[in-house]
Parts: sequence; structure tokens; C-alpha cells
Amino acid sequence: MQEATGPGRAGDEPCDAASSPLQAEMRARVIALAFGGDVQRFEEFVDVLRSALPPGTGAVIRGSAVSGFRHEDGAPFDADGPGTSDLDLSLTGDKVRECFTVTGFYVPWVHSIPLSDEHPKVAPPLVPLRERLTGIAGRPVNIQSTRDFVTQLRGDVLGQPYLVLLEHHEPS
Repeated sequence: MQEATGPGRAGDEPCDAASSPLQAEMRARVIALAFGGDVQRFEEFVDVLRSALPPGTGAVIRGSAVSGFRHEDGAPFDADGPGTSDLDLSLTGDKVRECFTVTGFYVPWVHSIPLSDEHPKVAPPLVPLRERLTGIAGRPVNIQSTRDFVTQLRGDVLGQPYLVLLEHHEPS
């Protein structure tokens, strides 16, 4: 996989919180905002993802948990009260994309509709994972499938930062 650069990444370095100051800053913000400062809950969230997803699946958090503000109106994360802002999780990889129904895509096999309270049937195999992640986070977790180039486009061109939780690499 070609490494992304731009707002979601720090230059050509691998996107690892230990080697990327930008990723470390976003990780700290996500932990503070979405997990109430509880590093252990955040790590449990990532561990559950890692164990539940097909090998090589990538995962990023984007949106207000990363930026600190809602895109629509600039309101701060959880402006409507604790636990009211959701987590936007984007997954990459062929196997996880297969979890979404044919009608569950904005752009077929490229960018899905998020599995959410609004669209609970777009990815039936991921419903138990979503429920578990929502329980850990204490807030709704929306799960979307997207191609790597869409993540890069949104980060590099549109300036939408993202925190990498799991690197995407197809198993050989």
C-alpha cells in the first residue's frame, strides 16, 4: 500500500503514533474527547477491532473526534452533552468491504453508506462489532468501508484529518 501524506499523515513516515507527532496529537485528542481520557478503554477499542476484523484490514477514525469540532456547524465535540457525538470509523480492505450489502454503497465497492442507527442493515456481519465498540466507547460508532484512495483524497485534498488505528495491508 502506498503511504498517504497530508493532514492524516506526517510526510512519508509510516503512520505510527510513536513516529508521527501529528498522529500522536490526534490520538491524544481522540482519547480525551471520545474516551474521557481513558487510555485503557481506547486500547480495548483498538484490540477489539484488531481481533474482530479480517487480517490486513485498515481502520481510521475521522470526523469531530479527531478535529474536535463538527463539520456542519463548527460546534465542539459533545456540544449536546456527554456521549452525544459519534465516532466515525472507516475500514479498508477487500474482505471487510464484502460485509456490506450491494445496496450499502454510495459508490459501488468504493465508498459505503455508514453502518449506523440510521442505516442498521447495510453491513449485517458488522452489527455485533458495532454494538461492542459502541459499548466500549459509550457513544454511537458508525462503520464505513472505503478504498484507501478515498481516505487519501479526503485527507490530502479536502483536509479532513484521520487517526490511523490499524494499517491496511492485504495479506499475501
